[in-house]
Amino acid sequence: MPYKFLEHKADVKFLASGSTIERAFKASAMALQETMTKGAGVKSTQEREIDVQGDDFESLLYHFLEEFLFLLDAESFLFSEVKEIKINPVEFKLHAVVSGDDAVNYQISNDVKAITYNDMFVKHDKNGWQCLVVVDV
Repeated sequence: MPYKFLEHKADVKFLASGSTIERAFKASAMALQETMTKGAGVKSTQEREIDVQGDDFESLLYHFLEEFLFLLDAESFLFSEVKEIKINPVEFKLHAVVSGDDAVNYQISNDVKAITYNDMFVKHDKNGWQCLVVVDV
């Protein structure tokens, strides 16, 4: 599994990794999805495109993950997978295609209130990329 959950007093904290930054961001999205649904098996009946920009990798990750909360709140869209993701590391731009289904068809197990910058990092080392994220539940 490209992510693992870590202990946190009140919120949910996870560490996601990948050989590329795109894989690490995708793993972060999947950890968020598991946090929200506890593995409910969301179907892929619809697609959405996500375009976000940041000032650095942390803000890019923040905006990427926040977009999933926006899609859930504004469009009742619960994502199931990240089908495509491209990151421009110079301009800190991200484009993704995600699939999912209408949220009314699923039990949301954790009400994720927000993505936070608390303890967040995006790091690259000889083993690849790592993203640490804390979500407010």
